[in-house]
Amino acid sequence: MPHFTMEYSANLDVSVDFDGLCKAVHATIMTTGLFELGAVRVRALRADAYAVADLLPENGFIDMSFRIGKGRSAEEKKQTGEAIFATVTDFLAPLFATPHFALTLEIREIDAELSWKKNAIHPRLRDKQA
Repeated sequence: MPHFTMEYSANLDVSVDFDGLCKAVHATIMTTGLFELGAVRVRALRADAYAVADLLPENGFIDMSFRIGKGRSAEEKKQTGEAIFATVTDFLAPLFATPHFALTLEIREIDAELSWKKNAIHPRLRDKQA
């Protein structure tokens, strides 16, 4: 149940390849060895209305949230967060050359008792691994 969401300011559409960024994050998540392929979701959601810092029109942000099920150690979660943050930071290096960009990441554990899922992808991918 790893779901990675990045919400971003619409002004970044011209400078960021979000499809490429999603695929880079997906690859990084998979390299941790902590998550099953059939469960991984990575998406980018555009925020058309936003107000950032001193309201300059060139100010932009990406706010990342990684929701995962319980079962990983604090060290595994920290290493995963650091790996994802490094991937995204490297991918977005040109934005950090300006004084107008902010990036955040938070990892959240999902309470299994309050989470419902049905996944038809798992059986297909699990059969390939057998």
